Amino acid sequence: MTKNTDQHIAPRVGIISLGCPKALVDSERIITKLRSEGYDLVGTYEESDVVVVNTCGFLDSAKAESLEAIGEAIKENGKVIVTGCMGGDESAILDVHPAVLAVSGPQQYEAVIEAVHDVVPPLHDPFMDLVPEEGLHLTPRHYAYLKISEGCHNKCTFCIIPDIRGDLVSRQSNDVLYEAERLVRAGVEELLIISQDTSAYGQDIKYAESKWHDQMVAARMVDMVDAMSSLGAWIRLHYVYPYPSVDKVIPLMAEGKVLPYLDIPFQHASPDVLKAMRRPAHGEKTLDRLAAWRRDCPDLTIRSTFIVGFPGETEEDFELLLDWLDEAQIDRVGCFKYEAVDGAIANELPGVVDEDEKSDRWEQVMELQRQISESRLATKVGQTMDVIIDELDSEGAIGRTKGDAPDVDGSVFLDGDFDVEPGDIVKATIIEADEFDLWATRKD
Repeated sequence: MTKNTDQHIAPRVGIISLGCPKALVDSERIITKLRSEGYDLVGTYEESDVVVVNTCGFLDSAKAESLEAIGEAIKENGKVIVTGCMGGDESAILDVHPAVLAVSGPQQYEAVIEAVHDVVPPLHDPFMDLVPEEGLHLTPRHYAYLKISEGCHNKCTFCIIPDIRGDLVSRQSNDVLYEAERLVRAGVEELLIISQDTSAYGQDIKYAESKWHDQMVAARMVDMVDAMSSLGAWIRLHYVYPYPSVDKVIPLMAEGKVLPYLDIPFQHASPDVLKAMRRPAHGEKTLDRLAAWRRDCPDLTIRSTFIVGFPGETEEDFELLLDWLDEAQIDRVGCFKYEAVDGAIANELPGVVDEDEKSDRWEQVMELQRQISESRLATKVGQTMDVIIDELDSEGAIGRTKGDAPDVDGSVFLDGDFDVEPGDIVKATIIEADEFDLWATRKD
């Protein structure tokens, strides 16, 4: 298909969104604005008049993926605009790909729109009704990521997110709640709450109250999700730091107002490593809190991430992590080998861990977690659970329990069941489990 050359035909934009769900929300804001101006959004290089690449720039591996995506877009289309986290370092992109037309950093939506205008101007009379009230989304219709703040005020030594995205900037609670309401009205069944540090929401604006309909709601995580629960959608919390304030959301989970699911990036268990990382929490105290959370909310699922091979991590530190994981019995675990990030304070720390040792430690963590996951999922066999349907394939329906977030956790397979649609929430009895996924039959 040839590119658009008729000034009366809507200009067409393709977008490649890399990185985390927070970047995905940025991409959704860009495409919503472009669509409101009359642009068509297309899914191939051949159809696109210009391609926007939203990059990730946290780890070197992510930067490499971004540069590869930019190069492919240039080769296949020729007209490429770059934005996102890696866009904060313009020279790193233009030194490799000088043909890029424009570069902007994260959250610089207007700069992206202006760059698109320069390459392919909008129609003179865009149709505003091309954009639904809830905006455009890159996720399936039945779930959506809802970003409650930008930036981060933490100073973790391995992270440069505050340098890339700035300090914490929280949205007013009524702004978040009205967006949630629009999404639910449009058919969204699951709201995934995201930010860089969800527990810190509202700190920068002193937890200011704002009016949502006939009630005042504080810009505080627990107050905001409590109010949001009245909308009737599943509410899932991501990127929750283990501050004491988390204790207050557990009763809402026990009451069924918020999904019994916490995504908490613990990162390590050794006090010495946590101190070097400038991370909150002490391993032993966290174990006590995990036990209390599970006592108060037995259905609670916990996901976390950990880093092995951090500078100064000794064999004793690593063994402590393994012991902690064995005792904590975290449901879902992601593990990363420490990777030096340009500009991170941790790069200057002594005690660099050999790459082979990092790999060995990573394999040990993942094998231990495989066993833990297999054991915990086996206890679900025989239980009847709510399952949200994500898709259908040639073998049947595929969904998730309340304990599984999209893309990062496991699935529930309802083999032979085609009498459902994406977004349906059904009762299903678990009949089989492996180390990652479940199989079930729908309960009549």
